[in-house]
Amino acid sequence: MSFGPPPSMYTQSALSAEQKKRRRKRVLGGGLAVVLAAALGAGGWLVWGTGDDTGHDDRKAPAAAGGGRLDVRETVEKQPANQRGVMGFRFSADDMAPGERHEMPGTWATDEIFAKGINRTLVGFRIGEDVAVGDEVWELRLDGPLCGVTRAVTGENRTAVLFRSGEDADALCDQVAFVDLDDGKKVWQAEFPASKLGTGKGTPESPGGQDTPGVALAHGVVAVTWGGGTDAYAMDTGEQRWRVESDPADKCEHHGAAGGPTLVLRLQCWTGGSYDGITYKVREVDPGTGATRWTYALEAGIHDVRVISSRPAVLAVSAADIGITDILALDEHGKNRSAIPLGKDAYVAECADETDLLAADDCPTVTVGAGQVFLTTAEQGDTIHNYNWIVGFDLKTGRTMQKFESGRNALLHPLRMSGGKLLALRDSSDHITPMGLVALDPRTGDETPYLYFDLPLEAWTLTSTELAHVIVQNGRVFFAAKAASAPDEDKAWVWLAVGIEPDAPRRK
Repeated sequence: MSFGPPPSMYTQSALSAEQKKRRRKRVLGGGLAVVLAAALGAGGWLVWGTGDDTGHDDRKAPAAAGGGRLDVRETVEKQPANQRGVMGFRFSADDMAPGERHEMPGTWATDEIFAKGINRTLVGFRIGEDVAVGDEVWELRLDGPLCGVTRAVTGENRTAVLFRSGEDADALCDQVAFVDLDDGKKVWQAEFPASKLGTGKGTPESPGGQDTPGVALAHGVVAVTWGGGTDAYAMDTGEQRWRVESDPADKCEHHGAAGGPTLVLRLQCWTGGSYDGITYKVREVDPGTGATRWTYALEAGIHDVRVISSRPAVLAVSAADIGITDILALDEHGKNRSAIPLGKDAYVAECADETDLLAADDCPTVTVGAGQVFLTTAEQGDTIHNYNWIVGFDLKTGRTMQKFESGRNALLHPLRMSGGKLLALRDSSDHITPMGLVALDPRTGDETPYLYFDLPLEAWTLTSTELAHVIVQNGRVFFAAKAASAPDEDKAWVWLAVGIEPDAPRRK
């Protein structure tokens, strides 16, 4: 079995699958004392799972917040009866060669399955186990490398991915697949066009490349932006529901979208012969028909714009070459209702790099909900004894509403909304103070602990939003690498994903 071109950690080794399982058992058994000693020696407060002899914790599947099977999933997490977090899942590789690297775009979870993209393959693992490549519950090999993903999942645990039409790195990214995360089955696959617009990039006259496509989910449809337009496919059948093409007179290309309750497109427009002439628009369209509801044109001089939220429409804007400088909130008609200047080094608003994958809505340090946009302040203090705040700004006025303090030796990071509350990670910097998953109430300012835990030394880098995805689903929090990378010098055992869940009582 291979997830990519050799040499690879995803190629069958001389060891059989059974030998690999025995080796992993030794790591978690006889090797546990070594790992514990290393973590505790570094000051860690380490809590491990109790293995096969734990009982069920009677955790119920969180209810969807008004979402149906064809809507984007918006689960509401419940405070667990036991806030003691234990390791309930681990995905690692113990045979990576020096300098070996593999892209791992996309991380998703259901109540039973943890799914990951690896090069050209999607894999699903059973949650509650210690796994490596070869332990997949399902594996879906695509025709070429993944080139677009969305973090959105439907109410029936399905998502969409983009992939290339061949193994060559220069093959067109022109294939979309809708995938069931529970069983790994491809529901359907479709081909979409390459861009026909632009200033020479991806045009028939100058086939020097292809505009990076993007994918988003809205009610009943999978929407793909491909530069020259946007295609929408029915979730159930894969039938093309509509196509909206760019108007050549506008010289605007469709560059990404944000889905969810509605669909908002990002348009990049060329008004001159250089990058200085680029301007941006955002446009809400009807997910069912593609009809335009409103268009908002940003001023000239904007270097980048991301769509953090589709409804309410909230934009992250870069007015300089220093990252996000302002947050803009629009009303239901696409009119500007407030602007929040971030100030130099005052707040942290980071969005995913679009060098390889277009992610117009992927800004993991910013969350929108309960009529507010939540940002973290810049880190205060020194490397270890540090702290910050999460600050909520009113979308109507742009004024400060709530502040949540991390406390010393910890940093707070917003993750996502859960009903009317904000889920946040309390990341320990001294690894004596435990980490935590907490729920912050924007209405009262209260903080409710959901899980207390720490991570072993090998997993510390997985808390970085730059290097990893952090997701909360069905009472668990997962930390998963965006790429598998081994050191340049030695063969390495690399932790790729960790899942934390509430401790469960032992069976009697």
